[in-house]
Amino acid sequence: MVLKDKVILITGGGSGIGLEAAKQFLRQGAKVIITARNQEKLDSAKKAHPSLIAIKSDAGKEEDAIALFNHIRGLGGIDILYHNAGVLSPLLNLALTDERHSKNAAYEIEVNYLGVIRLNNLFMDMLQSRRESAIINTTSLLRYVPSIVEPTYSASKAALGFYTESLRKHLQILNSRVKVFELLPPVVATEMTADRTGKKLTTEEFVKEFINALKKDHYTIRIGDTKALYLLNRFFPQLAYALVNPKNSYKLLQK
Repeated sequence: MVLKDKVILITGGGSGIGLEAAKQFLRQGAKVIITARNQEKLDSAKKAHPSLIAIKSDAGKEEDAIALFNHIRGLGGIDILYHNAGVLSPLLNLALTDERHSKNAAYEIEVNYLGVIRLNNLFMDMLQSRRESAIINTTSLLRYVPSIVEPTYSASKAALGFYTESLRKHLQILNSRVKVFELLPPVVATEMTADRTGKKLTTEEFVKEFINALKKDHYTIRIGDTKALYLLNRFFPQLAYALVNPKNSYKLLQK
């Protein structure tokens, strides 16, 4: 995948992995558009990196998706659609039957899964018209092994993983020039993981490895601990499950 002179749209680009990816894509010679729900984060990113185009948009809202598409079409379109936006609502002491869990679950599915499909459908014709284009869907190591304290997040990433595999094969059958990548992060040091202890990959390290794999057309990009967990789950699934769900996870649910 050639990145120089490509126009890349990054959802959830106001901070964390998305913003770091924007910075590194710019250094590759790409033009970058970022979206986020938080206008202050977008303003801050734009101030630090004036060449960015920043557009406020909520990945979980259909009307925002349509407005975003129309805005970008007016700018001349994109070559790469990178789905980085995601939400996580830990279960903690909420029972699976609790109404609050149901509401959180609905929003996670809306952003993490349905929002991806919605944008892909909107932008597909545009991407098909490019000489070389791509869709990058971000799943997680939890797409292989579910977390008992993050059940719907795990489910949304598993669903997105299967969808990504199907979309890639579908487009290949149609001889499409749109490349479909699945990006599987480990635990990365971001706002979403701020309350977690243990090993975390920095956003800079993560994005550097991601871009190297993207340029080599590695369609399934497993980074860091995701590689090990993938193999471990294939041969020792009970051990993989225990690593993702240590005993302190059970204590959180019993509070």
